[in-house]
Amino acid sequence: MLRLSRVVLTSMLVWVTALPATAQANDPVADPRAVVALGDARFTVLTPQLVRMEWAPGARFEDRASLVFLNRRLPVPAFRSRREGEWQVIETDALTVRYRVGTGEFTADNLEVRLKGPPAADWRPGTPDSANLLGTTRTLDGASGPVKLEPGLVSRDGWVVVDDGERPLFDASPWPWVTTRAAGERQDLYFFGYGHDYRKALGDFTRVAGKIPMPPRFAFGAWWSRYWAYTDQEFEQLVRDFGRNDVPLDVLVIDMDWHNTFELRWQGQPQDQAGQRLGWTGYTWDRAYFPDPVGFLDWVRRQGLRRTMNLHPASGIQPHEEQYPVMARAMGIDPATRRYVPFAIEDKKFAGAYFQNVIHPLERQGIDFFWLDWQQWGNTSIPGLNPTWWINYTFFTDMQREGRARPLIFHRWGGLGNHRYQIGFSGDTHAVWPALAFEPYFTATAANVGYAYWSHDIGGHIHDEGVGTDPELYARWVQFGIFSPVLRTHTTKNAAVERRIWAYPIQYAHAMRDAFQLRYQLVPYLYTASRRTYDTGVAMLRPLYYDWPDAKEAYDFTGEYAFGDDMLVSPVVAPMSPDTLLATRSVWLPPGEWIEWATGARLRGPAVLSRAFSLDQVPVFVRAGAIVPMQPPTLRVGDAAPDTLVLTVFPGPSGATRVYEDAGNSLGYQRGEAAWTSVRQSRDAAGALHLVIDPVAGGYPGMRPSRAYEVRLPGSWPPAQVTWQGAPVPYAPRGPAAGRAGWRYDGPTLATIVSLPATAVAARKELVVRIPPGADDALLDGVPGRLHRLYESMTMLEALWPADWAPDAYVSLVQTGNRIAL
Repeated sequence: MLRLSRVVLTSMLVWVTALPATAQANDPVADPRAVVALGDARFTVLTPQLVRMEWAPGARFEDRASLVFLNRRLPVPAFRSRREGEWQVIETDALTVRYRVGTGEFTADNLEVRLKGPPAADWRPGTPDSANLLGTTRTLDGASGPVKLEPGLVSRDGWVVVDDGERPLFDASPWPWVTTRAAGERQDLYFFGYGHDYRKALGDFTRVAGKIPMPPRFAFGAWWSRYWAYTDQEFEQLVRDFGRNDVPLDVLVIDMDWHNTFELRWQGQPQDQAGQRLGWTGYTWDRAYFPDPVGFLDWVRRQGLRRTMNLHPASGIQPHEEQYPVMARAMGIDPATRRYVPFAIEDKKFAGAYFQNVIHPLERQGIDFFWLDWQQWGNTSIPGLNPTWWINYTFFTDMQREGRARPLIFHRWGGLGNHRYQIGFSGDTHAVWPALAFEPYFTATAANVGYAYWSHDIGGHIHDEGVGTDPELYARWVQFGIFSPVLRTHTTKNAAVERRIWAYPIQYAHAMRDAFQLRYQLVPYLYTASRRTYDTGVAMLRPLYYDWPDAKEAYDFTGEYAFGDDMLVSPVVAPMSPDTLLATRSVWLPPGEWIEWATGARLRGPAVLSRAFSLDQVPVFVRAGAIVPMQPPTLRVGDAAPDTLVLTVFPGPSGATRVYEDAGNSLGYQRGEAAWTSVRQSRDAAGALHLVIDPVAGGYPGMRPSRAYEVRLPGSWPPAQVTWQGAPVPYAPRGPAAGRAGWRYDGPTLATIVSLPATAVAARKELVVRIPPGADDALLDGVPGRLHRLYESMTMLEALWPADWAPDAYVSLVQTGNRIAL
């Protein structure tokens, strides 16, 4: 067995103890019992499917953490190691590794790994990974459609190999810092042999490479962003307009014109001392636009909004910056020389001074997190260290070290291991339909490297000068944003491009406002999915093949994805027919029964179906019987869980969920400060619904001792009786008085809605909804969709009818839903 020196063990102990108490506990030194050392070769069995394979002359193996692999001390899996002639054989339940001892560097002649499957496979060094399912890429800048993606961690071949041999390492300092590997030849390979168990592969990756942290709760609200030279007054008016138009908002993004730009233009701009365009980088408020920055940021805070600002840090600290004298002196530069301070984030001295003198003062003024818009060179002074990767690391861990709140950055993908530093900014796409069509696939595929939180420029970034966004394209992009990790509008500086949804023609404005409001109602579902991402390593937005790996359609329908555990989404990414004003979408439904949310249609898979959707409809399919946790309409997400938990129970014989909550913007969730509420529903022999809410498990600072509930039953019959905790719930057609129980029926959606007063979260609760005898649920199949289509048709006909209004008989037909309720 490998014997580790006291020096190595001591340095690794320093690494573990140096990490902030809130961070995942990591130990890069594997348990010696998991190691098979064979001279210049060493094999570490991390899991039954994951083996580290090293070759280093003189057995100079590496036990420090690399930028990707932080934790190798996992529970030792069961394996057998034996000698078969000149071959050493290491066997787990999933893999067989064979190495010809004493033959040196790994080659196709002396090393092989057999994957027992399914699918069975043999790998040797040099074997092409021909069926890799890909990962992501740094940016979509300039994309008008598909772009090339980097390899991912899962493959239809059943195996993936990650070469870690040239990747830099972390040292063992209190703020772990990048360091290079020793000179010389080496091989450091990680063999992932998970077959088609993609979920387990990604879960184990986050065990060795660090978890995917949860963003703060507010990050799941809407973000306003636009590249424009706003004044503080214009921003304040914009925020007021969001409220006046009943459009929710949580994050105000302040693009680069907050600082001096020296009338920056795309052409003919003078260069600064770093060779960049003067004014592209900046850290000094432009007092013409923001005469009182602290007062403005405080006003934004008092509106319940979070504040982020754009940084282009490539030019370092130029002599015109307010922070220049202190930064120059910190870096040994005489300020009188007016020589700029180069940006060298890999230099720990520079980084420390930069955060202390530039970043922390901006945070104290009121900036909650930064948009790190790095677009410059791809190398640093340290071989193999990508500046994007390291900027992400330093900003995220600086927030972590400060302990102010849950760390959050907004930047581009820097490479494998960057899943630990979210959220991603995908860059400047063209505002065209093919760019929108690529983004669902792009976002889902990023799950294959654990990058769970891409944010896109909703509406597209690049437009022809003087040309605005097609309203239909913008509406469909917004709808995709609703069912994606982050909802953030953005665009380039172009006066013709509008991002205020209420400024579009009324039918588009209504569709987008409804979408924004649905997003806010879905936050409990999103937040629960985020916690599951942290626990499992599986992103909330992910490819279909994670759950149906043996179905060809799961790989073919690349524009469709799973969204959380109970939804499939296939966003509309092409224009509607001018004849029908409907967009047709070909969708694949996996095995089982699914409810089309927009129409109430009950569909069964496996099947490929053609479905049509109007402007305000989104192709979302929910598992039959699913319970989707939601909240009432609101204009802010904030940090706190809602006073009222809404439980939307879709038609189906049974279903269950667990609703997650925590303090919303602290690291307590990593210490077990969290609460789970289990909810389940079933139908008895008479068809009555029994919904049980179990006592809450766990707790966190600030958790409410009681809460109200609203239960929504779409596609249901009007109840014959409703009881809560055994007591009858009265019919209240306009909704019950505050603090009282009551139920009502919404005819257009055929939905029963039960409002229930606040009850102790520690108590078990049961709702029973009994339906009239003989009620046949099959008669309700798709009826809400047809009623909605009738209503839409009347609004169109009234604009065209020769007599200026629709016939009474037609009006009566359109009123069917309301008449049912009456």
